[in-house]
Amino acid sequence: MADQTPDSGTVSVEASQERRKLPNFLLSVRLKYVKLGYHYLISNAMYLLLIPLLGVASAHLSTISHQDVVQLWENLKFNLVSVTLCSSFIVFLVTFYFMSRPRGVYLVDFACYKPEPDCTCTREIFMDRSVQTGVFSEENLAFQKKILERSGLGQKTYLPPAILTVPANPCMAEARKEAEQVMFGAIDQLLAKTGVKAKDIGILVVNCSLFNPTPSLSAMIVNHYKLRGNILSYNLGGMGCSAGLISIDLAKQLLQVHPNSYALVVSMENITLNWYFGNNRSMLVSNCLFRMGGAAVLLSNKPSDRRRAKYQLIHTVRTHKGADDKSYGCVFQEEDEKKTIGVALSKDLMAVAGEALKTNITTLGPLVLPMSEQLLFFATLVAKKVFKMKIKPYIPDFKLAFEHFCVHAGGRAVLDELEKNLELTDWHMEPSRMTLYRFGNTSSSSLWYELAYTEAKGRIRKGDRTWQIAFGSGFKCNSAVWRALRTINPGKEKNPWMDEIQEFPVHVPKVATIGS
Repeated sequence: MADQTPDSGTVSVEASQERRKLPNFLLSVRLKYVKLGYHYLISNAMYLLLIPLLGVASAHLSTISHQDVVQLWENLKFNLVSVTLCSSFIVFLVTFYFMSRPRGVYLVDFACYKPEPDCTCTREIFMDRSVQTGVFSEENLAFQKKILERSGLGQKTYLPPAILTVPANPCMAEARKEAEQVMFGAIDQLLAKTGVKAKDIGILVVNCSLFNPTPSLSAMIVNHYKLRGNILSYNLGGMGCSAGLISIDLAKQLLQVHPNSYALVVSMENITLNWYFGNNRSMLVSNCLFRMGGAAVLLSNKPSDRRRAKYQLIHTVRTHKGADDKSYGCVFQEEDEKKTIGVALSKDLMAVAGEALKTNITTLGPLVLPMSEQLLFFATLVAKKVFKMKIKPYIPDFKLAFEHFCVHAGGRAVLDELEKNLELTDWHMEPSRMTLYRFGNTSSSSLWYELAYTEAKGRIRKGDRTWQIAFGSGFKCNSAVWRALRTINPGKEKNPWMDEIQEFPVHVPKVATIGS
């Protein structure tokens, strides 16, 4: 054995100290399994309590003799009126329950629009067209380049022809053309997938925040597909990126009172007339993030559609923070100093979104979280509020409530914050990040591109629960919870990811340098 020198002793001490700084992975693993054990114990507590009760009941039944059974029957024969009344009352209660319970709302299928290749906008094309407008200052061109390089958007997002042409041609005719291209493209694909005839649709809900022509977008669809005259049509405007889930909630409410109906929900945003040609930096951010896209969803309350439907709508939760002035003004359409219209994004946006999310999940949590998480949350709340203990608020583990997450792809910063606050993994955030990378922020339709990605990856299994969550101007945070009614076979799917899904996921760099 070699002699231990002073230097080697120092190295040994330093190595020992370094080892003490490392986390105790064994303890972490043990804590993980302790928490899982606790979760399973609380979740199955009802069954554990029923076992001794069943044992006692079985022991009692075993003491009943043949004479006891005969005596009971004799008593019932002489109480025919009581038996009849009790039976009628039970039948009435069962009938009342089935008549008054909410109708099931099923998602038969959905379709996302994929623009033509000539609408592709690389980062270099974006900067080139921005330069050629001759509107933006050098400082603001550099600002847009910086935002775009850090946005998380890839090289295959889409913009409408009116913006890509030189010079740009933002006019009403081009905006209508874009709307028709997106809406009809998605609806045509949806009708082909489901085999439903346009005349069978009884409810139509369309949402587009910034483009609201006369006649409305819903009227354009009624006219193009020659929908029936008594259709219930709605056109939602100005409700931001969360309007897609508001449309789903509205369709759900209508399906509760109109039996045996189909509801068509169309979500999109129009870029042509809402591209900002000015130098207000708070309005330039939307140019860098928003891209062309749209989705169509077919809902049904027909019991016969349950067997072929993909999902059942379990919950919708809507949160509106518009009563607060800061929340109301954080996404605001207005004119800049030169009377050019744009949508200004406030620096308070992330803080406002965080508060809206907190309120939304406080309402959603009791509906979806297992009892184990609710007890931990309640115990932490009591410790803080009643016993004034200085402990961190407990963040429920929503991964125990959902298998899949579709978070609105509003931007990289939004996704980073939600991943951190909800303690989600890269796998859970993958659909949102890849949607942002491949299609950009397509506003209210982004949630459907994310669900399509999850399907294309073959991740949806029967019984899986999916949480869709979106944010929008106002300020609003809305959630929808879906349960898969069958396992989705990606080989039979037609969606915008299928011809390139093998290329994903991709690494998205923090900064993607734009070539000159």
